[in-house]
Amino acid sequence: MYDVHAIRKDFPVLSHVVYLDSTATTQTPVPVVEAMNEYFYEYAGNHGRGAHRLARETTNRYEDAREKVAAFLKAEPSKTIFTKNTSDGINLIANSFPFEAGDQIVTTLIEHHSNLLPWLRLQKAGVEVKIVKPEGPEGLITPESIEAALTDRTKLVAITQVSNVFGSVQDVSKVTKIAHKNGVKLLVDGAQSAGHMPLDLSALNCDFFATAGHKGLLGPQGTGVLYIKEPDLLESASLGGGTVSEVEGLDYVLEPSPACFEAGTPNIPGVIGLGRAIEYIEEIGVSEIEKHETQLSREAAARLSEMEHVEVYGPEKRAGVIPFNVCGLHAHDVALILDQSRKICVRSGHHCAIPSIKFLKVGSTVRASFALYNTEEEIELLIKAISDLKALVA
Repeated sequence: MYDVHAIRKDFPVLSHVVYLDSTATTQTPVPVVEAMNEYFYEYAGNHGRGAHRLARETTNRYEDAREKVAAFLKAEPSKTIFTKNTSDGINLIANSFPFEAGDQIVTTLIEHHSNLLPWLRLQKAGVEVKIVKPEGPEGLITPESIEAALTDRTKLVAITQVSNVFGSVQDVSKVTKIAHKNGVKLLVDGAQSAGHMPLDLSALNCDFFATAGHKGLLGPQGTGVLYIKEPDLLESASLGGGTVSEVEGLDYVLEPSPACFEAGTPNIPGVIGLGRAIEYIEEIGVSEIEKHETQLSREAAARLSEMEHVEVYGPEKRAGVIPFNVCGLHAHDVALILDQSRKICVRSGHHCAIPSIKFLKVGSTVRASFALYNTEEEIELLIKAISDLKALVA
């Protein structure tokens, strides 16, 4: 049975705030922090750079974390790259994929800037970017609209699995099949899906999958994961220590994946912490987490929608993300009032997705987002607080 109150004991900060900003970053459970502390206190060394016992222990723990992450995502360890975050992984693809002038990239209007700006910058090199719009304010991209955008020049489709603005869940499986049918590679931004829902990258068959360690995966900031189905297709734009097996004169030979994509000393304690976070999620069950989060968010969205002074955006069948506005109040003011009067932490602004906000024809939104540790009681506190704001706009 899902015991949210037992889970909350591993997140001490929740004892004095109502935290509804997990789309930006989740809180980190105690066992993950303890695993990171253990690295510093008991065996801190560098990864892959020594024969002594501390270096060996560090390397073993780091690669154990890779095995755990890969198994969790149903991916091969050799194709599982550690990055700083989702943005870092997507930029690695943008800077390493063999694009040529005249090629085309198809992406969507609902993307986080991390899955938009790297592609827009490639326009300077003569690459065309085509942006597909959602069908309506629910923020859903139909696979058919992606297919209609493809041409014989399209090399890559880049799409988010779960929108951080709308909470909409895209049919990336169908989009992958459409892309491959047309000889096009597919990149999935999984920043808001990994850890929030079951994933099977081997079945999904996408070419690239980027996600962050510090969101649904419950790891620390500064960690991320990039899956590359065909590593030999790319040559990393970032080279240095640990990426080469031989240097002779003016030539060099790269190490095989994943080493060739991980230049320099990585975030060793962060990756070790991420490995422990994966264990933590598996102990609870990602399917149970998904069920808990979607139940909370859909209940909260339905109740907010009943208030005449509140406008809620996104689909009815949403992930754990609720964007809304209180009529007559700026989103930042709502967030500050909730924080200062009720210790409720929500996000406000454009959520690093300005095109999505413009599509809604608003300047900003308030965003409440849920994670495995949120409760029905916290929904009640949010609903009461938003209801009380009616007095300010009457």
